[in-house]
Amino acid sequence: MEESEHIRSTAEQDAALESAALQQVLALHPATLSLEELVRELGEEDDAEPVERAVRDLTAAGLLRRSEDLVLPTRAALRFDELLER
Repeated sequence: MEESEHIRSTAEQDAALESAALQQVLALHPATLSLEELVRELGEEDDAEPVERAVRDLTAAGLLRRSEDLVLPTRAALRFDELLER
């Protein structure tokens, strides 16, 4: 596999995990999840680092926020989710 293909597939995997994490947090809202629970929900118990990276990147994008160990959707993410349901 060429290096550019590997980078692209890694980026695609990261994006898919970010999407899954955000969808899970939004689906369970207003219930809250700890990062550990989110890792389990996404089936990543063997390696939590990709979920931690996804949460970090979604937080940087303004879609999730952390409160101690809890992972919460931002108001922007909740509003977007609300608009998609219409």
